[in-house]
Amino acid sequence: MTAPLEMVVVGAGHRARDAFGPYAKAYPDEVRFVAVAEPNRVRREQFAKRFNIDATMCFESWEELLARPQLAPALLNLTQDQLHVASTIPALERGYHVLLEKPMAQTPAECVALVQTAERTGRMLQISHVLRFTPFFSTLHALIHSGRLGQIISVEHRENIVYWHMAHSFVRGNWRKLATSSPLILAKCCHDMDILFWNHGPAKRLSSFGSLMHFRPENAPAGAPPRCTDGCPAADDCPFYAPRIYAGPDGAWPRAVISEHDSVEARMDALRTGPYGRCVYHCDNDVVDHQVIALELESGVSISMNFVGHSHREGRTLRIDGSRATLRGKFIAGEYAIEIADHLTNTTEAIKVEGARSGHGGGDFGLMRAFVQALRANQSETLTSARNSLESHLLAFAAEEARVSGRVVQMNDYRERVLR
Repeated sequence: MTAPLEMVVVGAGHRARDAFGPYAKAYPDEVRFVAVAEPNRVRREQFAKRFNIDATMCFESWEELLARPQLAPALLNLTQDQLHVASTIPALERGYHVLLEKPMAQTPAECVALVQTAERTGRMLQISHVLRFTPFFSTLHALIHSGRLGQIISVEHRENIVYWHMAHSFVRGNWRKLATSSPLILAKCCHDMDILFWNHGPAKRLSSFGSLMHFRPENAPAGAPPRCTDGCPAADDCPFYAPRIYAGPDGAWPRAVISEHDSVEARMDALRTGPYGRCVYHCDNDVVDHQVIALELESGVSISMNFVGHSHREGRTLRIDGSRATLRGKFIAGEYAIEIADHLTNTTEAIKVEGARSGHGGGDFGLMRAFVQALRANQSETLTSARNSLESHLLAFAAEEARVSGRVVQMNDYRERVLR
């Protein structure tokens, strides 16, 4: 029997605990966590206890962990965006193969530096573009490339961020400011850019429009205090009222991440003192809450990519029009559907899509399995290697440049500029 792949974990927050950690529990013969680095003592101790990590292998920082001789073949890097480059480059140079949370980095030049470091050191650097590993998008990819739709003419793709997720992550939370995180089109939608590139090929040019419209002080209800817990007069009418979102009976996401302890009392205390209890109209956020990107591909296909932070449901919806058939898809938790309307027969067929067995529509477990299998097979390339994932990041950065400048971005010129 093959021994499990040993792995060290940097960052023991929600993604480690609820996305990738469960894979090690479900498949202990494939993965074993042997060390953890996490500055938050409670999270560090909880993670170590759950995965039986010895106290001598628990570190307060990634610097402390990487100061030691290499502890395992692989490293799972789940730090915040601004730490990705600083922690990943020395990990690769230390000898670790790295599975890195997306986005890779906060600037195009840093993304290129990560790719070059992985290739120079001969280490695998896989990016957590989990959607490629879902049954839904794997099925979609196969259908597109089967020729059943004929020549692809146009694509409509929507990333629908449910209103409370937008408030949690991009108004109150860690991804609310450009200076400390990334443009929202990168932080959230590099998944979507990756899927579009994977399915349809490289872009020739793009334009983009969007802004921060709603979550601004001038839109606050009359008399709204800085915190929802300070007696807001609009509590009954505001869909973003924090106690309603976070004080439920269970510790499901996003409730699970606002306090280290899973109880209504602990969460309410966090709302009174922490960032997630703030009024959404009195935060320090500056990222957009809606954006549209128009792309013309090298193949001639036109794509409209739209994200909105005010949806009633979380998920992705899409339409692909080909010369022989039209495909419509819905990637929403618990509702994965693809149907094809044939132009010749005028009939519609529902395509069977396998159900999800983990988070992100099954992508979390699919990504971990692919990483483990690639290392065991000594592969030099993976489906979401840093090199394969670079284009999606460049598309997102280019879209942000187009949005801010109001200009059309020529992608060949943009790529050359970045690589220089």
